[in-house]
Amino acid sequence: MFEGFTTSEKTVNGVSIHYRIGGKGPGLLLLHGHPQTHVLFRKVAPKLAEHFTVVAADLRGYGDSGKPEADPEHRNYSKSTMGLDQVELMRELGFPRFSLIGHDRGARVAHRMAVDHPDALERMVLLDIAPTLAMYSQTTEAFARSYWHWFCFIRPAPIPEMLIQADPDAYARSHMGRAAGLAPFGDGALEEYIRCLRIPGTARAICEDYRASAFIDLERDREDLAAGRLMTCPFMAFWGDKGVIGKLFDPVAEWKKVSTDFRGGKALPCGHYIAEEVPELLLRESLPFLLGNA
Repeated sequence: MFEGFTTSEKTVNGVSIHYRIGGKGPGLLLLHGHPQTHVLFRKVAPKLAEHFTVVAADLRGYGDSGKPEADPEHRNYSKSTMGLDQVELMRELGFPRFSLIGHDRGARVAHRMAVDHPDALERMVLLDIAPTLAMYSQTTEAFARSYWHWFCFIRPAPIPEMLIQADPDAYARSHMGRAAGLAPFGDGALEEYIRCLRIPGTARAICEDYRASAFIDLERDREDLAAGRLMTCPFMAFWGDKGVIGKLFDPVAEWKKVSTDFRGGKALPCGHYIAEEVPELLLRESLPFLLGNA
């Protein structure tokens, strides 16, 4: 995986962030989702590195990055805090301004980064999410059944954590396999995801990530809308046509509500794990935009 990349870590914003870096040119940050790590981008990073200096990072709480303790207001895992980690990482690596691809939880961090740090982001691609506030406020029975973990993990500790810790292998296989089967992760990625789920503190961090989204993050999203604070960087969004986002929400309409420079998006023929299911198609759709040619 990640041929030609080097692995390192930096302490930024009070936490150690694990990452791989490779390529040359302007900075491009890759942020993964749950229950995964930066390994999510293994199929697209080499091609992206032909055009960019690619930084594939583990979010705080995930992979081999640091896992701060929980706090009553969930600030340690708010998307503002998680986003600041990554802005400071890129700055330390010499990229005060950079582009970004974010999937799932990483896309939610990216959304917050675009609001909190508009001068840092050049261009952005978000994968298989709609805005968090829109998804919570439009919850239906169908959504709750599909995204059951959103409502399970926000319950008080320790029961949600115990669900993950009891059998990380079964949890990863069940959670990831229900959407796309396990074939997209058959190149050693699944084993890597399971290894990281077993690291002490990961289950706590995952639940805190979701608790933050349902409490402090929603508060900030509402404040942003009320104050007219919108994302201003050019961005695109893609989602899987076999997934939940396009079936239960209107991603285009929702992204237009929270941004001033939405460049469009569409469903791709896959499930939730776009970069692993259809990597070539993702590159074909996103690379021209990231290079400023679309």
